Amino acid sequence: MRNTVCCLAALLATLCATAAHATSWELKPGGDNRLEFTTTFEQTPVTGVFKDFRVRFDFDPQKPDSNRLNVSIRISSADMANPDINQAIAGKDWFDFVRYPEAVFDAREILDAPGAAGYRARGTLLLKGRRQPLVLPFSWKPEERRMEGEFVTHRSIFNIGTGEWKSSNAVGDAVTVRFRVQLRELP
Repeated sequence: MRNTVCCLAALLATLCATAAHATSWELKPGGDNRLEFTTTFEQTPVTGVFKDFRVRFDFDPQKPDSNRLNVSIRISSADMANPDINQAIAGKDWFDFVRYPEAVFDAREILDAPGAAGYRARGTLLLKGRRQPLVLPFSWKPEERRMEGEFVTHRSIFNIGTGEWKSSNAVGDAVTVRFRVQLRELP
């Protein structure tokens, strides 16, 4: 009987310790959050930002199968600091805000990564109706509640920049995406 009680107590302690590691996080409103994209125009870097996006991060280092990162972006919040460019990117040749109001990155596999990145989220990016696999390297500092990362993709695989803009002569095909977000723990 005593062995059974000890085993149950040990099992309960293990379950409680494991549950203590599992944490869900979301974007902290008003924090130091930034989601930017940079491409080139006539070989000069140009940067824009998405002003409205959400992040949900479920992370338990003890249970990698339960980890998840989900980022949803309101595409019409794109801002390139120029009213004419902002009007152009809203159209069907670029982001097509009306038909594709949201982009979503969803990863259900988060792996340890060597070096400063810390982790890699393996998932898919849905943008302008096209879903592509994506590995997102990022750092996670739970004590600061901060996540940062960067990756490079290509606008052509998402059919962004069509018609007269399809060629990468004027607007480069490579797009660097950088993010820095402050998260808050969910109850």
